[in-house]
Amino acid sequence: MNLHTLFRMSAVKVLNPKAEIARAAQALSVNINAARGLQDVLRTNLGPKGTMKMLVSGAGDIKITKDGNVLLHEMQIQHPTASLVARVATAQDDITGDGTTSNVLIIGELIKQAELYVSEGLHPRLLTEGFTIAKEKCLKLLEDMKCLNGKVDRETLCNVARTSLRTKVHPELADLLTEKIVDAVLAIKVEGKPLDLHMIETMEMMHKLDVDTQLVRGIVMDHGARHPNMPKKAHDCFVLTCNVSLEYEKTEVNSGFFYKSAEEREKLVAAERSHIDHRVKQVIALKKEVCGDDPNKGFLLINQKGIDPLSLDSLASENIIALRRAKRRNMERITLACGGQAVNSFDDVKPDALGHCGLAYETVLGEDKYTFVEKCQNPQSVTLLIKGPNKHTLTQIKDAVHDGLRAVKNALQDDCVIPGAGAFEVYASQELVKYKKEVQGRAKLGIQAYADALLIIPKVLAQNAGLDAQESIVTLIDSLGSSEVKFPGLDLKSGKAMDPLAAGILDNYNVKRQLIHSCTVIASNLLLVDEIMKAGMSSLRG
Repeated sequence: MNLHTLFRMSAVKVLNPKAEIARAAQALSVNINAARGLQDVLRTNLGPKGTMKMLVSGAGDIKITKDGNVLLHEMQIQHPTASLVARVATAQDDITGDGTTSNVLIIGELIKQAELYVSEGLHPRLLTEGFTIAKEKCLKLLEDMKCLNGKVDRETLCNVARTSLRTKVHPELADLLTEKIVDAVLAIKVEGKPLDLHMIETMEMMHKLDVDTQLVRGIVMDHGARHPNMPKKAHDCFVLTCNVSLEYEKTEVNSGFFYKSAEEREKLVAAERSHIDHRVKQVIALKKEVCGDDPNKGFLLINQKGIDPLSLDSLASENIIALRRAKRRNMERITLACGGQAVNSFDDVKPDALGHCGLAYETVLGEDKYTFVEKCQNPQSVTLLIKGPNKHTLTQIKDAVHDGLRAVKNALQDDCVIPGAGAFEVYASQELVKYKKEVQGRAKLGIQAYADALLIIPKVLAQNAGLDAQESIVTLIDSLGSSEVKFPGLDLKSGKAMDPLAAGILDNYNVKRQLIHSCTVIASNLLLVDEIMKAGMSSLRG
């Protein structure tokens, strides 16, 4: 051992004797294995024909899903590089609502293709330069592939939602949810204002079957009236939304009341009650003003604060349905669904502050009460009522609905769509092969690796459908130059090329755009790592 090596080794020992260091080829090998390992886990989930994964928690809870985002969140990933790739993929879901599985597959495949060149002595920096050139070209190709610019109608939105949902749940349920989700988004859409998906409440009821999931054009609240004599159903109902205390409250400052006789005590109690009784009488007077003596008209009071038993008695005697301690998030939604405005005082409250709904009723399910406020005129807040026979079905539908809502929102914001079924990846791959000839130097090897890596999406789609991957790719490439279909996609039933636009298989533009950006950046960063030092505080202890 020469003196120089001895000095270098001793320096490392002084730095941290317990540090675990992987250098050069070993570091690259660690990253490659991590990305490919994660790819192998998720590849069977891609597309409508993908298989399910069953996750079992430490407590024995079961979750069956094929949503990449859910899997990456729920899996306990120990490897630092795999954890990094998983975080990037879940960030993709947070930003655009879809594309998690595709993200992991493309990152894994970019690294796999790069490994072939690196093992032959090519420096990773040259490959990453080629990746960057290929990324810029892909973004230009994506702009060329935009379809239905400014012509996104309800049918297009349904196709986008259906494409997203069929990769998450079975086809029958996906088709049912598609209509509900598109109608929900269109109901809350206001011209000139940003789309707020929080105005779509998702309420779960463990009841009936998953195909009984429905869209309520109004609000569903998970609590009911607090008095047994209150009406359980009301038609042609006025809705008063308020944040006013209808119960006796202690004073904010410490104070004592002294009395000499029972009569004085009675007066003090009456005085304490009088201001609450006055508020209740104001509500009753308002109800009489708008409803008169018509028994066919109802009145619903939704209060964010409390209502005490005496006040509930008074309201029940006047056939007023009163809900107390309503959730704060529902207060804004109720006024958007029913109209009117939320009031903080009953003084000078006018009938124009009231909302209106065609039907309000209470449903009891086991020990839980639900209040439905339906048949609202032009509701700008609606509820998706998710039903299912058990908890994991409800969770699976809820995750799918979240992705479906984001897909429709993306289509409306982009005002365009991209052909799906692997059409973009095949087209971009072949265009990159042509473009490679225009690039000088060894960076063209990076472009070739990028072109080959993109084909992982149609390959895995074909494999998951039980088709021959190579034959499917060759069929798509052969049909690419034909005059019949400009951007051919893969028909998973026959294995032949078809027109995704005509078949209604559409992807979001911004999901693909985000995918190209994040995959290239992460794959490049992982390839450029030439040393991994595991020398955190935990390994310095002891």
